[in-house]
Amino acid sequence: MDLIDRIEREDMRKDVPDMEPGDTVRVHVKIVEGDKERIQVYEGMVIGMHRGGARATFTVRKVSFGQGVERIFPLHSPIIDKIDVVRTARVRRAKLYFLRELKGKAARMKDVSQKKQTA
Repeated sequence: MDLIDRIEREDMRKDVPDMEPGDTVRVHVKIVEGDKERIQVYEGMVIGMHRGGARATFTVRKVSFGQGVERIFPLHSPIIDKIDVVRTARVRRAKLYFLRELKGKAARMKDVSQKKQTA
């Protein structure tokens, strides 16, 4: 098993941000159209993460034109250019699948903001 772990570790990306379910992320994805390559940004909330070394994935959900869209990204894939964490929310679950049933303001999460401590 050590040999497999060593081979997988070589393929893993080093610049993975600290992200958790509830975070709003911007995923910059490389799109190939014919012989041209461009970057497309996909922004949404992380509703689940599946850990597993080089096979790790995360699910991002966004609402586009009133329709919920989910996309599963392999974390260490070369098609992902970079991942930016835009906002962090306080959640109490590891999987936020209940957001699929909610709409509008009910689907918002409580943002974590750094407030000044008065002493």
